[in-house]
Order: sequence, then C-alpha cells, then structure tokens
Amino acid sequence: MSNDQWHTRRLDLDAYLRRVGYTGSPEPDERTLEALHRAHIASIAFENLDVILGRGISVDLVDVQDKLVEHGRGGYCYEHAVLFGAVLERIGFRVDRLLARTGDPAEHPRPRSHMVLGVATGPRRWLADVGFGSGLLAPLALSADGVHRQGGWSYRLLRGDDGAWRLREHNGDTWTTLMTFTEEPQYLVDVEVANYNTSTNPNSPFTQRPVVVRKDDASVRRLLGREYSIERPGEPTRQRLLADDEVAETLTGEFGLPLTPAEVAALIDDKVVAR
Repeated sequence: MSNDQWHTRRLDLDAYLRRVGYTGSPEPDERTLEALHRAHIASIAFENLDVILGRGISVDLVDVQDKLVEHGRGGYCYEHAVLFGAVLERIGFRVDRLLARTGDPAEHPRPRSHMVLGVATGPRRWLADVGFGSGLLAPLALSADGVHRQGGWSYRLLRGDDGAWRLREHNGDTWTTLMTFTEEPQYLVDVEVANYNTSTNPNSPFTQRPVVVRKDDASVRRLLGREYSIERPGEPTRQRLLADDEVAETLTGEFGLPLTPAEVAALIDDKVVAR
C-alpha cells in the first residue's frame, strides 16, 4: 500500500530517534524493530488528556509528530501507531496499519477501536503495538508459536475459527484476550473514522476521564481519573485515590508530561477527574 496517504516523507526521523533515545544507524531488521519498539514505550506515555481538555485528536502525521516528538507529550493508540508506522517505513520496513477490537468478539463484540501495525522483516511478519498502554513491550512474530515472555509478562497469539488473531496475556491465573485483529490493511480514512468515534463518543472510555499509563518489564502504572494504581505480575494490584496536588505531581513528575499549570488545573477539576 502506498505510504503517501500517511505523509511518511514529512517525518523528522532524527528528531524521533532523539526523543526515544535511540543511537546508532537503524536498519530494517528484527533487532532494530525490537529496540525501537521498547524505546518508544519507555519514552512516550499512553494518555488521552487532549480529549479531556476538549481539543480532540488528530491522526495527521504532522500534528502527531508535533505533539509527541516536538512537545514531549504522549498520546493514545492512533497517535502512537501513526507515528511509529511512519518511523518504520522511513527506515525501510514494510508496514500495514491494522484495526483491532479490544477483547474477543466471540465473547463480547466491540468496535474496531484500536490500531496496531503489521511489520515485515524479510519473510517474517510481526505484530507491533506501541499504543495499547498496558500491552506488548516488544513485537511478537505473527505466528501461533507458543508463549513469549516480555519481562514479567507472558503473551501468545492464537488464530480463531473466524480467521482472526487473538493476542492473549497471562495475568498470573488465567489467559485474557487483549485484542482481536485481522491482517486486512487499513487506509487513513478508516483510521480517521475510528479515531473520531473513540475520541468523541460519550460511551468511549477515553471521553470519560483522564487516562495515563506507563509500562515496563516489571510494572504497569495507571492514573484513571484520581485513581492511581501499580500492577506487578503475580502480586495484588495496589491502588489509591489521589488528592489534587498528588494528581498534579503524578502527571508532571512521575509520568513526565509537560503540562502547563492551566492544563493541570483543568485536569484536576472535580468534574473531570471524578468521572
């Protein structure tokens, strides 16, 4: 599929590499793919704050790059995937943009509201997903080839009777389906429609309260409204409600988001964080 619609040529690759702390000369191989995937997740937070601030979300690469790279903010799945897809294409990978459903439609049908990437390195294909928040740390080979450990987390891909892939995560007791997707490439117009619904529909979880997530090899840290939690594999999730000053410090300190005092004040307004 032509990458013209994704405006890949307008990417400032050097600025992105500086943003995620990647040094060296990236090549379109498996080692670079994994290194960039991990660097992206470690450097750019998952967050929906512009939705809550009433600004909406653009999936135009120039706007995404300005927000996530130049201004040091995070974003949610469409922004992460638009940016990372352009980065990989500029390096020389073959990339398909894919839309996924969260969960398993055989259990509870949901719309295609999540964006992932299908990436080719020679004859091998990979699932890359830097925008789930609490999902993969590294790409997975697009194959039903057993369990893969990533830090303290375990994942596997299964293909269902409907032909769709299921990404499953082991939570310490059971396997849970995080998302279901097919390999049908999507166009920018498909992503625009999905993004508009996800960022404006009052039933969307991203229009109801602030959501900020960071994941590493050992933990997932989440801020959902005023509720802050830390999840570690094999341990009970620790959670508590934060006071105003703690919400502000968590946003700008722990999550490292460069927010203005006015933005922080708007985000800790009781009508917002209590949702």
